[in-house]
Amino acid sequence: MAAYFGIINDYEKFVKAFQSLSGLDLNYYKENQMKRRINNFMATHEYKDNYTDFLKALDCDSNLYDAFFKHLTINVTQFFRDLRLWDVYREKIIPELLAGKTSLKIWSAGCSGGQEAYTMAMIMAEYFPNIRYSILGTDIDINVLQQARAGNYEERDFASTPRPFLDKYFTPADNKFQVKESLKGNIRFQEQNLLTDRFDRGFDIIACRNVVIYFTDEAKNVLYQKFTDSLNIGGILFTGSTEHLFGKSHFGLKSISSFFYQKQ
Repeated sequence: MAAYFGIINDYEKFVKAFQSLSGLDLNYYKENQMKRRINNFMATHEYKDNYTDFLKALDCDSNLYDAFFKHLTINVTQFFRDLRLWDVYREKIIPELLAGKTSLKIWSAGCSGGQEAYTMAMIMAEYFPNIRYSILGTDIDINVLQQARAGNYEERDFASTPRPFLDKYFTPADNKFQVKESLKGNIRFQEQNLLTDRFDRGFDIIACRNVVIYFTDEAKNVLYQKFTDSLNIGGILFTGSTEHLFGKSHFGLKSISSFFYQKQ
């Protein structure tokens, strides 16, 4: 049975009603930027400022709901995105972590379609083949998690990928590329809301890259503290190439390279 929505005539009421419908609290996101994204989507689908009819349509039309949810959560990524940073990850971060370890517990937070998690797995398989590791990939969008588990990608996903990795770890299939089963064995994907769900602990590396761009400062502070609490001492938080972590000492972190922060 469809949910009932009264007259929704302003953004605040829309946020409350959408949280009831989806479980996603838009109060954690920057209001001006989020309002623009919502209103642009509504205008494209000919709802303009009619929040009431739009919410009813979201409740009744699963395709519209999925498209809107994906639009809000900005699921855009690639394998080896920001290749220079992955070179630092491979040449500096992993070797330093392995100086005192024989295994790694890794988390790709906000993993989208799994490209980042599989990038991490390729690096481990290619450069550290004798090291035991596990990778957790989490995202709030169940649709992109389906893609991550299937491991089926389009050519544009590999724009930053060195060709030898594409040839070695993927199989061409129907104008797409299928990740080989051998790469899936150490990866697990699950649904998670970073802002409200509890986190596992004991991670050596947490990558959260290009996820918090639209979060409020308050939400970022909560999230970064939760990440720090989930890291082992000496563990690494890896952020996006536009996400400088100001006030890092407050979270018990220090910068060891651009966009890599170590728990003290």
